[in-house]
Amino acid sequence: MNKNKSGWAWVPTLYFAEGLPYVVVMTVSVIMYKNLGLSNTDIAFYTSWLYLPWVIKPLWSPVVDLTKTKRWWIVAMQSLIGVSLATVAFTLPTSFFFQASMALFWLMAFSSATHDIAADGFYMLALSEQDQSLFAGIRNIFYRIASITGQGLLVFAAGTLINRTGNVQTSWAIIFGITAALFLLIAVYHGFILPRPASDDRKSMQKIGNLFKTFFTKKGIWLALAFILLYRLGEAQLVKIASPFLLDSREAGGLGITTDVVGVLYGTVGVIALLLGGILGGIAASRKGLKFWIWIMVAAMNLPNLVYVYLAMAQPENIYVIGSCIALEQFGYGFGFTGFMLYLILVAQGEYKTAHYALCTGFMALGMMLPGMAAGWIQENIAALAQNILPTSMGGYPLFFIWVCICTIPGFILTAMLKIPADFGMKK
Repeated sequence: MNKNKSGWAWVPTLYFAEGLPYVVVMTVSVIMYKNLGLSNTDIAFYTSWLYLPWVIKPLWSPVVDLTKTKRWWIVAMQSLIGVSLATVAFTLPTSFFFQASMALFWLMAFSSATHDIAADGFYMLALSEQDQSLFAGIRNIFYRIASITGQGLLVFAAGTLINRTGNVQTSWAIIFGITAALFLLIAVYHGFILPRPASDDRKSMQKIGNLFKTFFTKKGIWLALAFILLYRLGEAQLVKIASPFLLDSREAGGLGITTDVVGVLYGTVGVIALLLGGILGGIAASRKGLKFWIWIMVAAMNLPNLVYVYLAMAQPENIYVIGSCIALEQFGYGFGFTGFMLYLILVAQGEYKTAHYALCTGFMALGMMLPGMAAGWIQENIAALAQNILPTSMGGYPLFFIWVCICTIPGFILTAMLKIPADFGMKK
């Protein structure tokens, strides 16, 4: 009973703290830079680089295991993230805000990726196996609450301040200052409340070498890695351009939606649809297994991208139509992403399954980073080429989203080549 009380005291806040920096770095930054007048090319290229810490985090996870305790790393990284958020707030009103904020987002990303390593390890050390199962759903819920807070509440609040003050930089500075204060409070809270489990398990360098060797010699690993890298090829580009498209003026081919409304659409409607899709995907897979559902999940992940082709071509003004399209795309993503994550678990099976799963997520992040870097450049060059074909600059977004749909084809081809056990993912 005491362990359950202890878990309730820190698991929700720990996973809220794990989710918030990620959504700030990867999603909120895109919207903020669009508000500040950066081009789609620059936004997509520079913010995609911020995936890198999650790509390479398996390479320095041994440092977390071999030095200090995971409890120490958690509190230290949360404090560093809080200070980084506060410093972003101070630098935004300056003339060098872009260079300074990008450097701080880099620091925040590395701190957040390191925090992920420590938090997931601490979860397994501080809770019994029974309690780990009990709190599995709780940690996921609070990670998603962090997404709603970042994509929804913070963006909505920033948009409201911009509408009232007319000052974009000051408005975002206030939001980052408030977020920094919240995060520092969480760090102080965890400094007092986190339990002190037995000493962390130390890994030897020989074990670390075996970890990498056994991963890259798995049967069918290169096909698996190709699938992991290319399954989200379309989505990796879509996610970097979707918010700029919604925010861009109608004359530029966008939908001309204000920042606060984007916060509501993505942070509430979108996240709720995403959660529903994920929940239903998990239930479906548990009943008939991943092999049965994989094709439906691949289709659910990719075909709803077509709603952006419609939005870009029709440019509807009805907010309910736009919201419904976003909800459909996010629901499909949630349902389809369940299959992807189950496949990562399948690939990671074996002696070092936790570490191998971390390697899989690193390749997953690489599959998001590289296409995302080029997304803005592709969209703006398509727009330039389309000027002679379609009226005004409207062609840039419709043709780009058609390109995104074409980029889903490799995922379908590789799915046909996968070997998945008939009962994998099915509830025993």
